[in-house]
Amino acid sequence: MSPHAVHVSFGLVRNLEQLCKFSMSKNGFLPADAPLEILHDSYYRPWETIVYNLPALIDNGIRESISQLPLLGTDRLLSEAEWRRAYVILAFISNAYVWGGDEPEEVLPPQVTIPLLSVAAHLELPPILTYAAANLWNFSSIGNDFSSVDGLRTLVSFTGTETESWFILISVAIEAQAAGIITTLMEALECVKVRNYNVIIDSLEKLKGCIQAICVLLDRMYEKCDPMVFYHRVRPFLAGFKGMACAGLPRGVFYDEGGGNGNWHQFRGGSNGQSSLIQFFDIILGVDHNGHGSAGTKSYHEEMMEYMPGGHRRFLIHVSRQGSIYELAMKTPITPEQQRLRKTFIAAREALGKFRGKHIQIVTRYIILPSKQPWKGARSETRQNLVSQSTGSGDEQLTGTGGTTLLPFLKQARYETTLGGNLGQQ
Repeated sequence: MSPHAVHVSFGLVRNLEQLCKFSMSKNGFLPADAPLEILHDSYYRPWETIVYNLPALIDNGIRESISQLPLLGTDRLLSEAEWRRAYVILAFISNAYVWGGDEPEEVLPPQVTIPLLSVAAHLELPPILTYAAANLWNFSSIGNDFSSVDGLRTLVSFTGTETESWFILISVAIEAQAAGIITTLMEALECVKVRNYNVIIDSLEKLKGCIQAICVLLDRMYEKCDPMVFYHRVRPFLAGFKGMACAGLPRGVFYDEGGGNGNWHQFRGGSNGQSSLIQFFDIILGVDHNGHGSAGTKSYHEEMMEYMPGGHRRFLIHVSRQGSIYELAMKTPITPEQQRLRKTFIAAREALGKFRGKHIQIVTRYIILPSKQPWKGARSETRQNLVSQSTGSGDEQLTGTGGTTLLPFLKQARYETTLGGNLGQQ
């Protein structure tokens, strides 16, 4: 069901207004309207020309084209939509520059660095391709229902392939499909304090249904996303600059600000782990991922919050400080209502565990299996898969674009969601 068609009660209106304070909308973490497709000020035409022709330029020497760009300021960006469009453009350009050759380029030129640092600071994001740049702000729609993946298209692409577009748009549709549950769960959190079990139970039942619906969307990945094309042509451009010594970036990337100024940075690449939606579900259901970090350091999930737009990050912090549905549900049940709550809560959390299981299946099909098969297409259509060189060989050592060892990380996240299948025995 489209989030746009959800009936809004008085309580939900209040929370929808609150969402605006966190740079959110009726579409959840997606913008209220489809992202801006072009910066109309002709001053920014050089940027737009590069991204419009990005796939062809990557095939014919992207770095030379980027090196010829003029240094443009950001003072002519007037709206949030324009700032976001500029961020999408510059994030794609930066990753294309670094990864668009036979060897990675470790110095980002000033005409990319300076405006990228500016727009990233404005949006409270790191200056690299993130989930926000690749997914949240990189689509257009033929209608107002962003959950209809067949009615979406991408705005910027490294390869111009249907595979890359479909990979991105499935995530957009998932974000839209789940948007309506956000205010429902916010209302449920308010009911924890007054022990309104019926509202909380109803919300958890809706959450389970929502997760099942996005699982259906996730299964559609197989329709138009080719595993070999994704692994060998698309994935190399999504990599970050952290943990990439074996790929040729031992210090990360130097962000050259001109005049001998600049800094080395090691940023993680764009990843679905940067989706605020899934972390929101984790908070609601009390999933603890602290096992992903060593003592005295942030867990991977905590670190991923730094790769989310500032407003979205603050929203998750806000939600985490509200009442705990997990603690209420895990109290020893005495009344029939408490027993129903426990049962419904466990069902919702198991649904999230199944979603993570589907993610593992996708990783296996799109990364693990293709990593064992050489590219059989034209050599000009692929390049050395540098990101696959970032760790040792073997399935357990393959690294995600976000910089984690893929299978161990995902299996651990699934285990933590269901507590090894023993959630109901607590």
